[in-house]
Amino acid sequence: MAIEIPKDSAKEAVLSLQRYFKENMDNEIGNLVAEGLLQFFVEEIGPIIYNKAVEDVQQRLQARIAELDVEVHEEAFGYWRKRRRR
Repeated sequence: MAIEIPKDSAKEAVLSLQRYFKENMDNEIGNLVAEGLLQFFVEEIGPIIYNKAVEDVQQRLQARIAELDVEVHEEAFGYWRKRRRR
């Protein structure tokens, strides 16, 4: 599955990369260079972050599913126990 960044987010990321280079590298980069660098990061490093996020979500869902029987469990044959309390 290809990772795609929404256009608005990509524009913000490009501006952020340009600012980073200007403030930390004492060098300015143009729009095309920043877009290329962003694309490189998305293709090369993005899958690591994406896969980790999917793994984290799977673990959370599995934990919730494991607790499901406790959350929705209903005791059988409880009619007479409830009647005695009245």
